[in-house]
Amino acid sequence: MSTAPARPVGGPARGAGSRVAREGRGSGGSWWAFWVMCLIAVVMMTPFLWAGLTALKPFAQAFQNPPVWAFTPQLDAFSDLWRRTTFAEVLANTALVAVLSVVVSLAVGAPAAYAFARYRGRIGPILLVLALVFRSLPRFAVVLPFYEASRAVGIYDTNVALVIAFVAVNMPFMLLLLTGFFRELPEELDESAMVDGCTRLQAFWRVIVPLSAPGLITAGLFAFLLAFQEYLVALTLTQNDAVTIPVFVAAQSGADDVTTFQLLAACSLALAVPIVLITILARRYFVAGLAGGAVKG
Repeated sequence: MSTAPARPVGGPARGAGSRVAREGRGSGGSWWAFWVMCLIAVVMMTPFLWAGLTALKPFAQAFQNPPVWAFTPQLDAFSDLWRRTTFAEVLANTALVAVLSVVVSLAVGAPAAYAFARYRGRIGPILLVLALVFRSLPRFAVVLPFYEASRAVGIYDTNVALVIAFVAVNMPFMLLLLTGFFRELPEELDESAMVDGCTRLQAFWRVIVPLSAPGLITAGLFAFLLAFQEYLVALTLTQNDAVTIPVFVAAQSGADDVTTFQLLAACSLALAVPIVLITILARRYFVAGLAGGAVKG
């Protein structure tokens, strides 16, 4: 009767031990990465937390040295921001410009990106590269021609000039993002729609656009955030009538006037909080849209 060869004693144990060691090293690396990210987040959030404390403290305690940590929160700075300044009008104008920028950017960028994704010639990649070159130019090189053009045609200090500038600045990134996303959708969808009687444009609006909702939402969110927080473009193209929130914050009283510090802190929070809330609430669209458009480009 034959006997099976004896297995080496401790073989599986050594394999299991090495696997556990590898998992332990991986877990330790994850914990290190987690704590490093927490530290970076705390450092990045410190200015906003300090601005929040400054805005919420009573005026007599806001600038004491050493800082006062135990205080009764007050909303006087936020109340003065709404009642004593034109912040409400500026906020409404900023939101209007941002929404119009999103609508125009998607209306122009989505069909153009679809054309780039389906066109097989050489001109498409060349135009995308030129768009990226335009996007990489310094802001000063972009806004000065917009300033001269808006002065020449009589739209300086209007929302029209701001919307046109924001759409132009944001279009290269939108084209790159949406082109990669549309390329992920099989061309058989277009062909099936056209076999059923749709034109190319009808196939785009009825089939491709509904399937591209995550990418379109992501591109729209980026366009909105750019228009909402862009400073240099708005500063160059506005003066009184079409001022946005970043320009409004910078136009407040000088840094030597301590009485305006709380107002500036409240204003800075009013600019940052909507952006943070939009990013948190729409994070799944950011992930889905960027992942969908990053595979092919």
